[in-house]
Amino acid sequence: MAVALPNARTEWNLTQHPSNAVFALEEGMMNRKGFTLIELLIVVVIIGILAAIAIPKFAATKDKAKLASVKTDIRNFMTAQEGYFSDFSLYGSYADLTGQQGFRLSSGNGGVGTGSAGGYTITVTNSSIASTPNNCTVSVGTVAPSVTDDGVILCP
Repeated sequence: MAVALPNARTEWNLTQHPSNAVFALEEGMMNRKGFTLIELLIVVVIIGILAAIAIPKFAATKDKAKLASVKTDIRNFMTAQEGYFSDFSLYGSYADLTGQQGFRLSSGNGGVGTGSAGGYTITVTNSSIASTPNNCTVSVGTVAPSVTDDGVILCP
């Protein structure tokens, strides 16, 4: 009895070599190329799980970067205040620094600041930060709530 297999170039004689029939079937199956639907679905599920883990981590990183820009703006404000104090012998308000000193906050940040002869306070806020804190404050001089908080950037 002779059997012709798909994709096989020779016929197998099963009466002479019965063990060759299994070998011929396995050889025919090994020539297939590509992935099964199950294999592709498993890969898609694994990629989905990895994405579900990674996306929230990236969102938190974005908020950390925005908070870093808030802290940077406070440090720049502190530097501008020292320059203002050097020129006028008193600390200026936020409006004084933006007008006369040309101080500008980073995009997305807003600030409120007060100044006097004895010190100053500024609070910088970024409302697009999803988590807390979304603002930071610094107080310098006589307006500081305590000696240990004098000049320390606090992000509640």
